[in-house]
Amino acid sequence: MENNLFEPREERTFQYQDTLPPLPVPSLEESLQKYLLSVKPFLNEDEYQRTFNIAKAFEHGIGKELQQKLQERARTRRNWLEEWWLNSAYLDSRFPSQVNVNFGGPAPYLEHYWPAQEGTQLERGSIAVWLTLQFWDLLRKEKLPVHKAGNRPMDMDQFRMVFSTCKIPGITRDSIVNYFKTEREGSSPSHLVVMCRGRQFTFDALHEGSILTPPELRRQLGYIHKKCHSEPLGPGVGALTTEERTRWAEIREYLISLDPKNLTILESIQRSLFVVSLDDSSPHGTSEDYSKITLAALTGDPTIRWGDKSYNCLTFSNGTFGSNCDHAPYDAMVLITMCHYIDQKIIASEGRWKGSMEVREIPWPEELVFTLDEKLLSDIRLAKKQYWKEAVDLQLVNYAFTNFGKALVKKKNLHPDTFVQLALQLAFYKLHGRPGCCYETATTRTFYHARTETMRPCTVEAVDWCQSMINSSSSPQERRQHMLRAFSKHNQLMKECQNGKGFDRHLLGLQLIAQEEGLPKPELFTDPAFSRSGGGGNFVLSTSLVGYTTVHGAVVPMIPDGYGMFYRIRDDRFVMACTAWKSCPSTDAEKLIRTLFQNFHEMAELVPTSQL
Repeated sequence: MENNLFEPREERTFQYQDTLPPLPVPSLEESLQKYLLSVKPFLNEDEYQRTFNIAKAFEHGIGKELQQKLQERARTRRNWLEEWWLNSAYLDSRFPSQVNVNFGGPAPYLEHYWPAQEGTQLERGSIAVWLTLQFWDLLRKEKLPVHKAGNRPMDMDQFRMVFSTCKIPGITRDSIVNYFKTEREGSSPSHLVVMCRGRQFTFDALHEGSILTPPELRRQLGYIHKKCHSEPLGPGVGALTTEERTRWAEIREYLISLDPKNLTILESIQRSLFVVSLDDSSPHGTSEDYSKITLAALTGDPTIRWGDKSYNCLTFSNGTFGSNCDHAPYDAMVLITMCHYIDQKIIASEGRWKGSMEVREIPWPEELVFTLDEKLLSDIRLAKKQYWKEAVDLQLVNYAFTNFGKALVKKKNLHPDTFVQLALQLAFYKLHGRPGCCYETATTRTFYHARTETMRPCTVEAVDWCQSMINSSSSPQERRQHMLRAFSKHNQLMKECQNGKGFDRHLLGLQLIAQEEGLPKPELFTDPAFSRSGGGGNFVLSTSLVGYTTVHGAVVPMIPDGYGMFYRIRDDRFVMACTAWKSCPSTDAEKLIRTLFQNFHEMAELVPTSQL
């Protein structure tokens, strides 16, 4: 992203929404061909022949009928996947959202004007909140420039979900409420919720129609901070949002039944622009090692976050920052865009407020006090205990590789993202002695309300290259040829996925059609090859490029014996955040990162710049 990305233009943020093309339904034959290629690295000849026969039987049998029904669905919906994906990927899940589903990460401000420094939390927090509100104002006025792929506008609908959005727990399925409106559409909520030491407060971010200034926001935050640090801890109702979803839904119903005022408070939190968390912890971080801040963002104090909110702005005691977000309403690129905007504005202002120091007569924050009984206090204690048990099991490393970055890789005519993905395939192969089924996020936002497709980096070509790299008899020329073939295949598959020609979401649609029709699950989806290659959310490597900015993040692994890998790419470095579960004896995030960094060097040496 360029620094001028956020400058107002005549183009309106959401102006192309009605003209975006519908999400296409891929050809059944092509999707199955691609699926069969994707399972090859994980099967022997006999297993592959069996899967091949199953796929062909599906193609000429029940699959043909399901494809017709899917095409019928697509004729009446501009995005046949949208509702299904939201439900199956997020809202139907009964796992606790925090840690398992939410994503989070560190803010990069410590790299320039805001190095860690005790006593700066409120001053910096007020500026960061003010800049976040400026971004909200851009959206309200529809002045955030439209993202584009070349000349093609991309769907911007997810940006509507970053503010005044919350997930509501349900007994069998959650739901999402969103109160954001542009100025042309009408009024929109304008209050914030601030959580500190187990208590929650609210105040309006507008006064007489204008956004509170940083001095005014500091007054409000300072009032809350002082009150919470001079009075007893609160009960920490926010911890209930870390519960298993059905249990949280049941507790929430009980909470509402206890006192109607509790529903009013819940609705105030749900409608709020976002949550500001005043965190007493002081996680250490540097531009080369963000591990502690990232871990605090993903697994920090559950009593000062509302895990169902689309955005929790975390302000730590030492003046560092992080974010924790519900993944259901939007993907990470939304938060990356906003945080990059904030980072650029902090750099432009040298980290200081240069405007008026005048503070208007504005109402003081109001504390939101739930009515609780012993049952609910017990529920909160249990939720915290369960949360911390899982949180302490997460291993997370967030390191920067600084020997080179995008600039050098581009000089070698190699795609930087593919460079990282193949290095990761090799790292997994070296550590585990086998190919690693891998999910890489591919954006499909050139289509109406589209989000992502699965790109599978563990190709036959990638495995051939990995084997050549660990084969001592392979020459550098042979390794280079294998690597370039793997690069070419990866780039081709990514382009196809971005253009709506992936196969994972297509197969999901066919599976869900069968489910809705009450049909037995087709053998294609019960075949061991399906899950062994990652199908059904069984990818051992869950990965995503979070862009070419200073903004970073992290997620947990998809499966108990897997890895989660978010990474960002800059001209001079690759920054990797890797997670694994400590309770799994076969995975080690630290070893994977170290091996990955070693592979960067080996790959760079395979393609000397002087030979291009």
